[in-house]
Amino acid sequence: MKTEFDARAKLRPSFDGRWLAGATALIAMAFLMMLPPIRLDPAYHQFSDQRALFKIPNFWNVASNLPFVAVGLWGLRVVFRNRVGRGFEFPFERWAYAVLFAAVAMIGVGSAYYHLRPNARRLVWDRLPMSVGFMALFAAAIAEFVDPRLGFRLLVPLVAVGGGSVFLWHWTLMRGREDLRLYTGVQFLPLIEILFMLALLPGRYTHQGYYLYAIALYGLAKVFEVFDRPIFAAGRIVSGHTLKHLAAATGVAIIERMLMLRQPKSAPGGAPAFP
Repeated sequence: MKTEFDARAKLRPSFDGRWLAGATALIAMAFLMMLPPIRLDPAYHQFSDQRALFKIPNFWNVASNLPFVAVGLWGLRVVFRNRVGRGFEFPFERWAYAVLFAAVAMIGVGSAYYHLRPNARRLVWDRLPMSVGFMALFAAAIAEFVDPRLGFRLLVPLVAVGGGSVFLWHWTLMRGREDLRLYTGVQFLPLIEILFMLALLPGRYTHQGYYLYAIALYGLAKVFEVFDRPIFAAGRIVSGHTLKHLAAATGVAIIERMLMLRQPKSAPGGAPAFP
């Protein structure tokens, strides 16, 4: 009876946490939508490293997507082999991470397709799985820090918003009114919200510090992206964009490591949140 009572208690909504996290996200998105339309840099598709190898154009930017496929498939294995009661207190918590890792594997395919011949039409298939992955991770964090059932119920709506942001961007682009505001929010707001949750809300699992490591690696990936040309010009060995792919894939591997190590904080001998 005590075990059943404890399980039901963990499913009760955390109203303070829900309203704090939700209000922050809505305010941030409202502020973003008040800004002028955001447009893609006309030179975005001109990457520094355009070397061909084995008759594959832009070889290193294409090949560096293979780690996304590898970590995505491995992540699915971790999700479905992880025992309920350790990595997941409730079976339905698996699905947000399953969507995340499936999206990561598809990022590898979509990004490689885009880098073979970079243009706006192909960029859709790079950004679509990326936006789905961000929103799936957001749903997983809501399940851990706010309410398990709320995270599960929000998974499909959040993924729909993520995918819709890419199609909205492409629709506005094709009509000469390009607007990346919603897509920008989908890319950055989930990570900001996760930092907010880490700071203010008690999570249910150990090893929460791995979220910070993963977000830091994604931040590093964005730095590599911005300095694509200077990094390549430094020695013409590797470009910043190639390093971006490797850093982002490593960040996903960190999330997988977290799932392999974590356990409910209520478990006997639970490890610290920041190992």
